[in-house]
Parts: sequence; C-alpha cells; structure tokens
Amino acid sequence: MDLPGLSRGIQLSEAFIPQEEMLELYKGRKKLTIGLPREIDSNEMRIPLTPEAVDTLVSAGHDIFVESKAGDGANFTDLQYSEAGAIIVNNREQVMKSEIVLKVAPYTMDDVKYMNSSQSLFSALHIRSQKSEVLHAMMEKRVTAIAFENLMQDTDYYPVVRAMSEIAGTAAIFIAAELLSKTHKGKGILLGGLTGVTPAEVVIIGAGNAGEFAARAALGVGAAVKVFDFSVQKLDKLQRSLGQRLYTSVMHRTVLDKALHSADVVIGALPYHTDNRYVITEDMVHGIKRGAVIIDLSIDGNPTFETSRPTTNESPTFLEHGVIHYCVPNLASRYSKTASIALSNIFTPIILRIADAGSIRKLLKSDMGLRRGVYLYNGLLTNHQLGDIMGIHAKNIDLLMAAF
Repeated sequence: MDLPGLSRGIQLSEAFIPQEEMLELYKGRKKLTIGLPREIDSNEMRIPLTPEAVDTLVSAGHDIFVESKAGDGANFTDLQYSEAGAIIVNNREQVMKSEIVLKVAPYTMDDVKYMNSSQSLFSALHIRSQKSEVLHAMMEKRVTAIAFENLMQDTDYYPVVRAMSEIAGTAAIFIAAELLSKTHKGKGILLGGLTGVTPAEVVIIGAGNAGEFAARAALGVGAAVKVFDFSVQKLDKLQRSLGQRLYTSVMHRTVLDKALHSADVVIGALPYHTDNRYVITEDMVHGIKRGAVIIDLSIDGNPTFETSRPTTNESPTFLEHGVIHYCVPNLASRYSKTASIALSNIFTPIILRIADAGSIRKLLKSDMGLRRGVYLYNGLLTNHQLGDIMGIHAKNIDLLMAAF
C-alpha cells in the first residue's frame, strides 16, 4: 500500500525506512540505538524527543526507533519522525530492546520483559507510586535506570522539574481563570478584575518552581497574589526572581486562615517530597468561600489539601464544602507539545554527550548531574529514598563508580 505524501514509491510495512544518507561518525563517538516507545497510559501524552531532535541525532549517526503513534499525543506524526530519519516500527519489542530507551511514564511489567542488562533506561520515577514488583524485576534484569526528576545541572538545579513546574504553575492560573466562570459553577468573576472592579485574590502554597510560575502568571493577568511557604529563604528567592515585591508569609496558621477566607483561588504547589502532609486541613478548606477554586499541583505526591483526591482529564473537578477542586495529576501532560519540546531540549544534549563519552557508564564517571538521576546501576538500587520506601538497602552510586 502506498503511503500518501511519500514520493519514490516508499512502501509501508513494518517500518518506514529513512532515506537520508547516514553521516560518518566523528572519531571516538559511539553509534547509539535509541528507542521511543508509545505511552500506554491515556493520561500521558508527552514524548521525550521531537522530530527535530531525531533529525539532530540521526545526523550525528545514531539509529532512532520510534513505535508507531508514539508522538500522536503531542501532535507529532509517524511521517514527521520518518522524514527526520527515524525508523517507525509496530513491534514494541524492537523499540524496547534499544541500547537507550526514553519514555515519560514509569516502566511497567510489560516493558520489563523486553529489557536486558546492556540497556540504559530513562523515564519519570514517581517515587511514591513506584511499584515494588516492577522495581525488583528491573533489578533482576540488571539494567541502568535514570529518573527524569532527579537529573541535575549545576548546583540545586533540576532541569526537568523546572520545565514541567513552569508549565504546571502557569497552566494552573489559566485553568483557575476558567473555573471561576459561572459556566463552571464558579463565582463568576474575572481573575484580573478590570477598571473599578477588584481583582481576584490568589493564594499560593509553596514558593518553589511551580509556585513561582503560578505567581508570575497570576501577577501577569492582574490578580492579587499571596504566597506562603515554610522557608523565608524560598520566599526571598521568589521575590528576587519575580523582580517585584508581593505579599509573602511563612506558614502561620492565623495568617494563613485569614488569607484563605478571602481567597478566590488557592493553589497547592509544595514539592512532592515534603514531609508536611495536608498543610491545608479539611477544616481550613471549610472556611474558604463557596465557589472558590482549589488547584492541587501536589496531587502526584503528597497532596497539599486534605480534601484533595486525584481526578482525570475527562472529569477534572469535584465540589467539596462548596469549593471547586481541580486535582488532575501530571498537569504538564495537558500541554503535551510544549512539554515534549522542553523535554527534548534537555535530553538531546545528554544523548550526544553519552555518544561522545563512548557509553553512559563512562559519562557517569564525570557527569555528576546525570549520576544524580540514577536509581538503578547494573541492577543495584542507588536511590536511598526509594530504598527506604521499598525496604531495600541502597548502594552508594559514587562508590559504585569507583568499582566499575
């Protein structure tokens, strides 16, 4: 069967075979095979490499295997990937057996059966929802696995977390603005107000990355913003980053209660690893105005609100004590194309550095930021937080680097 839009009689079979001439590898650079499997989770629509990134990697001499329809959720077609030089396959096993595999959602038991000890696997870890049976199966396969969210650049800078938090924080304000409308049973108010009309009040719990970009977006539309955090240093950093003074406070219960009583929007943006579960109790939610909006960006890990429960894109909200709750996990996936481009900008240089080093193991010896993301090295658990959760003794990755 001829594929519409392709010239020279290219046929559709198990794969679209790229027609571009492969360029000679630079001396010392290793040729890599890279797999991009299709996400099975219907709520995950991102892909770690865009067609433009594939073109860059193929031009550098690498083979990219893309499972058919892997880019559909981010509006990247098989044809775009094929024209960029990828090999499109319907066989998931062929993709999953690549030397380097990149996917966004954590790996599943169905994925594990294709793994082998020579592989390096990138994905999100979602440490608090990681399944024990999957982790043990990956350990038995002796793979090396790297968590997106733990990758570090420079000191205390997590590029994937930063990018996804920027999307989530900004998106939270857009979503809140819509939910405040009367058609969504909100208060029927405009977030930024207008001349002669008081703007809505937005309370943000958490001054981290997501909180920063939620505050930035809210200020941009003219809302009145208040930010709370446990750390004065984070609040100071937030104000410096925004370049303006705004209402900030540490978590004093009386001060927070007063802010919640007058709030039109409350956004939970505390880091998922915080030990402070339910910063906003059900009693405190009961004091929020009817028709106000809660958006819990921490729903993936430790919810900020005691009344929060995960929702879906199909049914994103529920009412509790007259307050609209929006608690969709993985909010960045809602803006899948933007998120995919952001991920691609991070992972393309990493792959090129792996090739230049000769292997990921060689790069890990010198790249501390990449090493920070490793949670399995040759099947050995190296993430101590995950080890505590699973009851498994974790090895020190720095000592392993000296041994291998």
